[in-house]
Amino acid sequence: MRYVILRDDDTCALTPVESLERLYRPFLKRGLPVNLATIPNVRTDAKRPDGLREGFLQFNHETTAPFIPIGQHHALVDYLLSEPLYHVLHHGYDHSVFEFDCNAHDAEYRLAAGAQRLAAAGFPTPHAFVAPYDRLSPAAMQAAARRYPVISTGWFELRRLPRSWWPAYVAAKLRRRPHWSTHGTLLLSHPGCLLSKHRPFEDILGKVMAAVATQPLTVLVTHWWEYFDETKPNTEFISVLHQVADHLARDPGVRVISFADLATGRVTLPWFAPAGAERPSRDSGSVPAPGGQPAC
Repeated sequence: MRYVILRDDDTCALTPVESLERLYRPFLKRGLPVNLATIPNVRTDAKRPDGLREGFLQFNHETTAPFIPIGQHHALVDYLLSEPLYHVLHHGYDHSVFEFDCNAHDAEYRLAAGAQRLAAAGFPTPHAFVAPYDRLSPAAMQAAARRYPVISTGWFELRRLPRSWWPAYVAAKLRRRPHWSTHGTLLLSHPGCLLSKHRPFEDILGKVMAAVATQPLTVLVTHWWEYFDETKPNTEFISVLHQVADHLARDPGVRVISFADLATGRVTLPWFAPAGAERPSRDSGSVPAPGGQPAC
């Protein structure tokens, strides 16, 4: 059996309910879980590393507040909580550029503040953390691991890992494993954003299925806002996403799972111990005082 996790980034207080519904109803109807990396307190002036405005801001209709907590979008929160196949992940704090390429103090602050925003909205405690642009410092990596049993990112490199993790990382590299675990944390990489508007649409399905065929577990990353051009649906790209849903559902050798399935041990892979079995209890924490491969 080969496993697939679908990770969609940047759900936030600007996300229209109808956008997620249009994209993911075919997944939900087929019983396929969708993992939404959710921004707890989105910046309304968020910029990409190249200085351009973030794509999800196309849905910012003259909002003047500099930040909007996810809990203020009541319709979205109600919609997500009503669908058990949606799994909310912790995605940064406000989606500042490389906000988790930071020191330990700032990482702890952003993690705790973000977790409080998600909890205040009524979401269950997430099982996974995703940093904006998949960028974490060693200190932020360790801080996220203390709070969440799964970290999903694009790639791993020695200089961005805590030193105590180096032996496990080197062992995984020698075994050519894209995913690994250490200190009770599952560390999952992905093969780049295969589901992207920047790729030829006619090639996407084949690339996705080829990636799925090569590994026991594949994390597929996409961004909901890429399926819309100035808020207008890109029907061709949406059709490709739905073709992916159909192929994944029809393939008897593939099972689509959530990060929670791995974190709780409902699904195990040969080199992963169930995360809860060896982890200390999760740090709920209070908010302290503020103080390689291209990312998707």
